[in-house]
Amino acid sequence: MRLIAPVHARQSVDVVQLGARGDGRTLEHHAINRAITHVARTGGGTVLVPAGRYLCFSIRLASGVALWLAENAVIEAADPARHAGRYDDPEPRGDQLYQDFGHSHWHNSLIWGDGLHDIAIAGLGRIEGCGLTRNGPGSRWHAQRGERPLSMHYMSPAAIAALEPGFQAMRGQGNKAIGLRDCHGVTIERLTIDRGGHIAVLLTGCTRVALDRLTIDAERDGIDLDGVRHATVTHCRVNTPNDDAIVIKSSLAMGHPIDVENIVIRDCTVSGYDRGTMLDGRFGTTQRLAPDRDGPTGRIKIGTESNGGFRDILIEDCRFERSRGLALETVDGGIMEGVTARRLSMADVTSAPIFLRLGHRGRGPEGTGVGAMRDITLSDIQATGIDHPYPLIIAGLQHHPICDVTLARLSLHYRGGGTSEDSARVPEERPDAYPEPSMFGPLPAWGLWARHVEGLGIDGLALSHDGLDARAAIILDRVTQASAQDAPFWPQ
Repeated sequence: MRLIAPVHARQSVDVVQLGARGDGRTLEHHAINRAITHVARTGGGTVLVPAGRYLCFSIRLASGVALWLAENAVIEAADPARHAGRYDDPEPRGDQLYQDFGHSHWHNSLIWGDGLHDIAIAGLGRIEGCGLTRNGPGSRWHAQRGERPLSMHYMSPAAIAALEPGFQAMRGQGNKAIGLRDCHGVTIERLTIDRGGHIAVLLTGCTRVALDRLTIDAERDGIDLDGVRHATVTHCRVNTPNDDAIVIKSSLAMGHPIDVENIVIRDCTVSGYDRGTMLDGRFGTTQRLAPDRDGPTGRIKIGTESNGGFRDILIEDCRFERSRGLALETVDGGIMEGVTARRLSMADVTSAPIFLRLGHRGRGPEGTGVGAMRDITLSDIQATGIDHPYPLIIAGLQHHPICDVTLARLSLHYRGGGTSEDSARVPEERPDAYPEPSMFGPLPAWGLWARHVEGLGIDGLALSHDGLDARAAIILDRVTQASAQDAPFWPQ
């Protein structure tokens, strides 16, 4: 057992001492919560969960406490439909208009903490979220064009309702493996999470965060950092075919916008293999579509929720496998600046390899204006097997261009197949649509398509494709102050 913070070295209490059995049948959250409360009241320390299977409803963390899962220890999320109990109710917070249910509550998690400091969840053990639900209501803000991806437009109301049940249906249900709000000094490391409900790990309004060597194979989002500052995500392996793997957001879940700043994502692998097949080593590829009717997701993304700003974010030495590419999106009034992504590799890309979008969905209080995106540097990125409809996309708005984008040493290889009809398309502006590469439909360029950009510098851009493609390699539409070196397809 590794000591994580000085306070965690003060004592160690084994949950078996407080009545836990680890037999996979007994509900164990009462014993684990007793251990956490005891350690917190006696000066802090570590709560040890030894090898065994522990069936649990909500586990409540406390300041100064580390929850350590030993090797071969499994905390299994109980199922209210099968077991005699329920998860803590979602805390009453009034109308949550501008983000969905999953991002608006934390107490309805398998493991949760609220307003804590110096906490940790760590060890070589495992969390199995089989009793959690992936579903939950959408936001109560209704501007249908911007609330959901346009690819979901043809889904029936019944199909959407199945994914988004009402608030009352969520009482007693758990929909996150780990949910932390307003916590400071957070370490989560070395765990394996098999399934995780709506979000495997949600941190909101937290600071001084370290996530390291996590292995996650989840139904929806893997790691969500919402309104988080001073955080590192390192050496994590996250598989999420149905939603984003690692995502940085800036919603109004804390009741006010928070600028996200000083985030590092380093040496992580994200993917969209069939759920469960990353953990068992099969790496299945039978699932063709995510619930939004686009290809498997599994990517790193900044946005979509973007009421606050994003500043000083570094993504480096990461791998994307059978997933959508890197997405940077600000559409709810926030300013995104100082983002660097470098030394990324991508294989079997199910959408655009890179997607930069400044939009005006405006999900926020009346008067929410247009944000800004500037000072973006993308370098040393290689991508192969890219789905042909979507090139590298940089799309701002008329009168609100994306500013100062640098592309250096990019190598992008597409599958090809664009038609002459595709080459003649003039994509709509769609300023208020939910941001996804598919929002524009197949694009008239196969390699790079940029519109409403001010300051685009390229230093090395290698583009190639399989077979035939009738489209232009690069189209620049209302792009000013553009320059290129070592870009063979650059428009003359």
